[in-house]
Order: sequence, then structure tokens, then C-alpha cells
Amino acid sequence: MIALPASIAETKALLARQNYVGDTALATVIFLALRMGRPLFLEGEAGVGKTEIAKVLSAGLGRKLIRLQCYEGLDAASALYEWNYAGQMMAIRLGEAAGETDRDRLAADVFSNRFLLRRPLLQALEPDPAGPPVLLIDELDRTDAAFEAFLLEILSDFQATIPEIGTVKAEKPPIVILTSNRTREVHDALKRRCLYHWVDYPDASRELAILAAKVPGVPARLSKQIIAFVQAIRREELFKAPGVAETLDWATALVELDAVALDPEIVSDTLGALLKVQDDILRMQTGLAKQILDEIKAVK
Repeated sequence: MIALPASIAETKALLARQNYVGDTALATVIFLALRMGRPLFLEGEAGVGKTEIAKVLSAGLGRKLIRLQCYEGLDAASALYEWNYAGQMMAIRLGEAAGETDRDRLAADVFSNRFLLRRPLLQALEPDPAGPPVLLIDELDRTDAAFEAFLLEILSDFQATIPEIGTVKAEKPPIVILTSNRTREVHDALKRRCLYHWVDYPDASRELAILAAKVPGVPARLSKQIIAFVQAIRREELFKAPGVAETLDWATALVELDAVALDPEIVSDTLGALLKVQDDILRMQTGLAKQILDEIKAVK
């Protein structure tokens, strides 16, 4: 079992080994969450690297990653457990065919572990030889208040109650990462059970370092122009500003096209890799992209 980092410096080193370029504030809150055994709640715009943090911790610590992707209408049956009803019915009919008439005995048999289908939350409470897993509860803001309330027992006591079996409690708490794109406010009762961190867009120097780590084949001049352009359009009033994920996609697309520098034509042709709203693309293509490029070249 790989030991947890013993300091903020070791936490930053763990992130760096997985090519995640984080700042000291992020490394500090991750270190505290690991040391205190508390869930970590990450908020921020889409594409800034929140989900990646769970993947990095899983890989860096050698722990299993268990992911619960949230969506509207998510309930306990999909998140925690459900029963294998087809298997239960077959067991009942086989029991009856064999002359079993004791209803209590039949019920005890069919509501046993062999018919229990474990979903992500229940899987995260089970022991693992590599150590407690990393549980990623991704995009929590897509669910509703009822599901948040359902999570409180798990986040407080790292246990879940199954009426037919009893309470399942983790021997050692999993490493829990929750993310939200803040499409709605998450209730204070859930936030109180977590440490909190806002993951913001990186500044130019850190985004340049991220680009170098994730897409190493980008020419130096092009890298600087990409970051300058993305940083500039984030200051514009767009429907959806590009995240770091979009920056990396755009850089990869430009490398595939053998670009060595930005020009209005290649920017216009590849905006679909950077922007995901048609109105934003049209605004760029009607003069704003050229204006930003001229400003970038004037600075240099």
C-alpha cells in the first residue's frame, strides 16, 4: 500500500508525477483532506481539472478509482445497491420445487449478499488490499436535494444502511472527491461535511506549464500564442468560456495541422475545438479573433 503524502510539498510532488500542474492552495486542501479523512468538495467551471484530481490521486496512490457520474433522477438503486430480482425469483421457485415451505428461511436466503448488486457507493465502503479506494462523485449539481440528503450518512460516517441486511460501514474511509460545475447551489448540510476548494481557471504561466505537460509536441512560439489567445477570450463576454480541457484539445488539433503560429484563417477553421457555442464561434469569426491576434502580436 502506497503511503499518503506526509506534507504539502509531497502532495505537490504527487500531483507533478502525474503531470497535474496544481498550485499550493490546491495541494494544501488535498493534503488536509487526506490527513483528516474528510471528503473534498471541488467547485469550478467545466473543464478546469476537477475530475482529473480524483484520477491523479487514484494513479498516484495506487488506489482503485470508483466513479459515480451524477445525473438528473439519480437514486439509491443506481448509486448504492439494488437486488438481483431475477435471481431472487429463480431461487424462490427452485426452493419451492425442492419442497422448501419455510418463508422466513426463503426470505433470509434471497435477501443475502449473493443477490446484492453493489453500486459505486457501496463498492467504495468495501475493503481493498491496495487501500481505501478513491470515490469520485462527479457533477453533484446535476442531482437534486433528495439525493444530497441521501449522501449525508455516507459522507458523515462512511456507512450505509440496507434494510434487509443492516448497516455496512467502511473499515477505513475511502478518499472522497465531489465535484460541481455550480449549475445550482449545493446544500450547506453537505458542504459542512467536506473540505472545500474553488478550482479556478489557471493564470497564463500555469496554463502554459499545463500545456507543456499534457501536449509536449507543441512548438514554443505556438504554445505562447495559444495561451495568450485563450486567456484573452476568457475576458470576453462569451456564453461558455473555454476551460483547460478545451485549450489542450485546441493545441492538439493545431499540432495535427502542423501549425507553427496562429493566423486568422487557422483560428477560424479550428474554433470548434476551442468553443462549444455557435454564437461564440460566430463572434470570433466576425472580427474578434483577428483583433485579439493583432493585440498578441503587438505585445511581442
